[in-house]
Amino acid sequence: MKLTPSLCRILPFAIYIGFLVVGSALKFFNLQNLPLLESWLYPAKILIIMVSLIWLWWNFIELTNSFRLTLNDFGNGIFVGIIVFVVWINLDKSWATFGTSAGYNPIDPATHQMNWALATIRIFGASIAVPLMEELFWRSFFMRWITNHKFLELDPGKVGLWAFSVTAILFASEHNLFVAGLIAGVAYNRLYIRSRNLWVPIMAHSVTNSLLGLWVLTTHNWQFW
Repeated sequence: MKLTPSLCRILPFAIYIGFLVVGSALKFFNLQNLPLLESWLYPAKILIIMVSLIWLWWNFIELTNSFRLTLNDFGNGIFVGIIVFVVWINLDKSWATFGTSAGYNPIDPATHQMNWALATIRIFGASIAVPLMEELFWRSFFMRWITNHKFLELDPGKVGLWAFSVTAILFASEHNLFVAGLIAGVAYNRLYIRSRNLWVPIMAHSVTNSLLGLWVLTTHNWQFW
């Protein structure tokens, strides 16, 4: 079955949301401490998302046709990624958050040793799978689709204020750190509109998440994961 351009970009994101629902259900039924479920839910999510991205890869023409970055785009992506990381770790205040997050702790409770396999999968997922999946959905598809349902025909530079704002707010609503998520959404939106190249916000998103992962492993501030 051939998927439409919209479904190709929705499917990996829907898998991601589906796993979030499963995780919430486990917490509701107080099953989150079962070692097998707790240890392998995230790796399973990342594996299935990556399989879906690889399967659909040649449908993502905004990636396959625009792989090259200018020096300016590269610098902007790195710079914005670092700025968003700094903002993220400093906006965990009560007024800037929505709900609470238990985070993800890869330390084995039985041995008190770091499970480096799970930590590595977490970093890989946050740095590679999540930026690809989210930028394809939020920036390339959703933000353009609001303006024109034939979104692949829309120049990213012509995205309007309404589409820009709605996308940033909904992107922020995914995250416990709502204000930080809103700032990140605005920054990544702006990068895509200015560069017209989806690889630029993907790179910025990846830099943010990579730095955050290394910082969490160093400081043990698991709630940021």
